[in-house]
Amino acid sequence: MAQISTAPHIQPVEARMAEVEVETAPLPRVVTRATLGVLSIGVALGLTNALVVFLLGITTAVFGWGILVVQVLSTLYIGYEPTFLGSVTGAVWGFFDAFIGGVLFAWIYNRLVRRHIVAV
Repeated sequence: MAQISTAPHIQPVEARMAEVEVETAPLPRVVTRATLGVLSIGVALGLTNALVVFLLGITTAVFGWGILVVQVLSTLYIGYEPTFLGSVTGAVWGFFDAFIGGVLFAWIYNRLVRRHIVAV
């Protein structure tokens, strides 16, 4: 059986890497801050609140649970009552309420984050 020998010009990788000096430039220091999507936060909070208010109204109409919560919310959301139409009305009010709150929250957050970015 013939024995295969390596060519004299081929060296192992480790030997070649020892001969090569790699110069690395210092990496720039980048400071990033996460910002929030203003409309995305508003829509997400609005839809979540609308769903909660609607389900609370329907649950109160069917089972009678949460009547006190519906009464309190009906002082804020005009037309909200434990009926299907009242639940839809409350969901619309709830969407706009949480949408405006979410937009304001995200906008203020983004303004505060931009203020604290330090240039390096």
